[in-house]
Amino acid sequence: MDNILITGGSRGIGAATARVLAAKGYNVCINYHKQKHAADLLVADLLRLGVKAIAVQADVSQEQQVVNLFKTMDEQLGPLTGLVNNAGILLPQMPVEQMDAQRINRLLTTNVTSYFLCCKEAIKRMALKNGGQGGAIVNVSSAAARLGSAFEYVDYAATKGAIDTLTKGLSIEVAKEAIRVNCVRPGFIATNMHADGGEPNRLERIKSTIPMGRGGEPEEVAQAIAWLLSTEASYVTGSFTEIAGGR
Repeated sequence: MDNILITGGSRGIGAATARVLAAKGYNVCINYHKQKHAADLLVADLLRLGVKAIAVQADVSQEQQVVNLFKTMDEQLGPLTGLVNNAGILLPQMPVEQMDAQRINRLLTTNVTSYFLCCKEAIKRMALKNGGQGGAIVNVSSAAARLGSAFEYVDYAATKGAIDTLTKGLSIEVAKEAIRVNCVRPGFIATNMHADGGEPNRLERIKSTIPMGRGGEPEEVAQAIAWLLSTEASYVTGSFTEIAGGR
């Protein structure tokens, strides 16, 4: 049985991915930072699908909390076979000239350090040289990594650029350990993250600039993640899947 850890799994793309995976028979560990109620409700829904599911609180930018998260999953769910690095934050829109170090460092720590720390713990468990059976890692990046998000979120876009580089480099490092590392780049997706950035209706404003004329749904990203985790993608590693409506 496959056991998947999803960071930032209580809402948005993370929650949608949990539902898609559970429907396919995967056991799921939902990591959350502050949204305990949402995570618990999600777990209750997943359990009704007949799989194992748990919710574990951890700030995945903090190394010891990441170590504890993975240990808890080991004990309560079983051997890790897949990791979805999805945790991340978006801060209010502003141009670069107004950003301070505190904001920039908070984004880097939350959006980049967390991915590295979780990859490290996953490799410890999945690598053949460590007695593991291999596995798959899917990093959630963003179309912002190539678009730049000028005048709004250049710092956020830069963190996602770092995730793209992590994906490529790590995929090469662990290929012979039977670990596949891939990346999805969602575009403008209908989640609460836009409200975090100070513009809840952002999709309405920018949808005319998207070739498909609409924003995406979290489930559309989740389906791509599920495929990359599956054996159907057994020869896919170091890849980038654009889920951005053509933009």
